Amino acid sequence: MVSERVPGAPAFFGLRLIRESINGLLPVGQVGGEFVNVRLLGQRGVALSSAGASVAVDKTLEIVSQILFTLLGMALLMLDPAQADMIHWIGGALAGAVIVIGAFIAAQRFGLFKLLEQGLLTLARKQQWKGAEGLAGLHEEIVGLYKSPRRLVWGTVLHLVSWMLGAVEIWAALHVVGIDVDPRAALIIESLGQAFKSIGFAIPGALGVQEGGLILACSLIGVNAQGAIELSLLKRIREISIGVPGLLAWQWIEGKRLFASRIKNIPGETAS
Repeated sequence: MVSERVPGAPAFFGLRLIRESINGLLPVGQVGGEFVNVRLLGQRGVALSSAGASVAVDKTLEIVSQILFTLLGMALLMLDPAQADMIHWIGGALAGAVIVIGAFIAAQRFGLFKLLEQGLLTLARKQQWKGAEGLAGLHEEIVGLYKSPRRLVWGTVLHLVSWMLGAVEIWAALHVVGIDVDPRAALIIESLGQAFKSIGFAIPGALGVQEGGLILACSLIGVNAQGAIELSLLKRIREISIGVPGLLAWQWIEGKRLFASRIKNIPGETAS
């Protein structure tokens, strides 16, 4: 199902860094990084169909795990009866998200990417794109991945753990600005803040949406607006400090490949 040339763990960590850097800092609707990951995996010898399938399923598991994380935050928030009205509002939005994700998973399972695959291959033939034939078999690859429940469960669990680690960041950042909260409050802020950030996926970096979501989430557990803004600034600093090196690494990889390609095409020269 997959190419024998599977990159090692360091390569996947690097690809994830590049993906998050692109989605977080560039105006690509928080999905452009996935396309770049497919491209970079292809350059490392992974078949495009395998790369596309793994990235598509991984993105789906990420979204599913975020819904579970948000549900956990809401459950903790429900321990405070004063937030009953807010719970109903958020619960309605979350129910809609669950329906959409369920439909998306079903569409993947029963032919959405088969149509996409056929369309891309047809377009590639008309435009004479090189390498696009590697997309053949994308649908079968996705169906194959969904037939491996153990991997799906582990993927979801690992994503969920990463979301929870974000609550540790919230706790540490608020401590830095002089506000101490308990783990429950930190998890509520992170889960609802990330949910609002996802709502603003069409806005580069969710600018404004992330800040507004953090202010609202913080207000629910008694953290004032100033503390929420300071928290948001610390998160932005972290995003930039990680994102910029990720973008530079991506450009270095693309530049190296382009340079090698040009050297190869120079008469009398051979690629190293």
